Amino acid sequence: MPRTFIVAAAALVAAVFAAGPAAAQPEANRVVIGQALEPPHLDPTAGAAGAIDEILYGNVFEGLTRIAADGSVEPALATDWTFAPDGLSVTFHLREGISFHDGSPFDAEVAKFTLDRARAEGAENAQPGLFAAIDDVTVEDPATLTIKLTRPDADLPYSLGWGDAVMVHPASAETNKQTPIGTGPFRFDEWRRGDRVILARNDDYWGDEPALQVAEFAFVADATVALAALLAGDIHAFPTFPAPESLPLIESNPQFTVEVGTTEGETILAINSARPPLDDVRVRRAIASAIDRQALVDGAMYGTATPIGSHMPPHDPAYIDLTGVNAYDPERAKALLAEAGVADLSLEITLPPPYYARRSGEIIAAELRAVGIDATTRPVEWAEWLSKAFRGKEYDLTIVAHTEPADIGIYGRTDYYFHVANPKFDAVMAKLDEEADTDARIALLQEAQRLIADDAVNAFLFQLPKVGVWDARLKGMWTNAPLQANVLSGVHWAQ
Repeated sequence: MPRTFIVAAAALVAAVFAAGPAAAQPEANRVVIGQALEPPHLDPTAGAAGAIDEILYGNVFEGLTRIAADGSVEPALATDWTFAPDGLSVTFHLREGISFHDGSPFDAEVAKFTLDRARAEGAENAQPGLFAAIDDVTVEDPATLTIKLTRPDADLPYSLGWGDAVMVHPASAETNKQTPIGTGPFRFDEWRRGDRVILARNDDYWGDEPALQVAEFAFVADATVALAALLAGDIHAFPTFPAPESLPLIESNPQFTVEVGTTEGETILAINSARPPLDDVRVRRAIASAIDRQALVDGAMYGTATPIGSHMPPHDPAYIDLTGVNAYDPERAKALLAEAGVADLSLEITLPPPYYARRSGEIIAAELRAVGIDATTRPVEWAEWLSKAFRGKEYDLTIVAHTEPADIGIYGRTDYYFHVANPKFDAVMAKLDEEADTDARIALLQEAQRLIADDAVNAFLFQLPKVGVWDARLKGMWTNAPLQANVLSGVHWAQ
């Protein structure tokens, strides 16, 4: 971002607050949504970047099921589903007469293609665990699909509501990264790289017609520019506002709505345990004990986040407070490093673009230096983080929020970017896969949380809040984020 533009934006902020922002009448059929990160591509089934789903999920692409604003599972392209008595198959009944935006028909053959593609060996899908229990997919007729399972999987309808499981057509699957074609209430119109993605209303949508005709997702990473664009009316809403330090100013202005909700984003200092001495649990515990979570919440998140001690959001029924495990204790950190025989340890913290990562990274680096670890920070762009840290595992430490829902199972993936193998954890997750009783499932999830906290697989920092800021006349925005999405089908301007 050119310095002259940032200075101009700062001047606009000061001027607007001095004179009071003009309440320009927005276009009744258009909304501009601001988000910090530009996606690397536009196919939710072929990438881990949350910015993809933030634009496409529920707007352009739909799954057999969908995750609603309250986190529940709802019918989408499937009207209903039935589990076999033994739990080893699920039959989905599909909506009929639905077409993709290019006119290609949606039916059970398309659904089978999508699921087979997602779980194929070597697939780009970032969440193969969603499909791990699927043995075979059978087309009974154009409107009926049966999924056979290798084991009972009570969470399958929920899993199929993720962005990684949205339906794609064979004719357009390979070009969705650049020109996405789905069945949703909005169709892809244009991607102005470095600026925005534009969606247009799908007038042939099978469901309720959206009030909006045009939805633009504009990319604004700089906090000062984001605030200026909001105040000027150039951007109508930030579902996740990148400048929490400005909230007191915005909250005092009745022309804006400020809602701080929850997300599924467990923010972690990921530790690359494939690199000695990080493979020593004592060193990982030392790193975790060097970090003052409350200092991060106050200094990086301006009081909007909640400290966590394991990989589970505080609003989940299975959550337990494990912040006391590897709690902030610099002297313990020093003692653990000495016990492990580690001295003169130098570590680099790789920091992707989100504000929570960049701000937290500087604080953590200082805290690690205070216990004798020579910690430095290296900011990288999102594409480099995905290719080198996430896929290539080329990092020591890195900070990222895992915004996928109910994703504690990633700690059992042997190929994952921070994996620490633990047979006890794997055994707990195997029991969870077959357990249908709610109370028993909660007990297993709590055991899983304790195992990864005790093993200090990562240093758990805080639950990422959803700090939403938008024009007070805009209605229908989600307060909470049960998954990484900005579903606009119910968004409208008040009359």
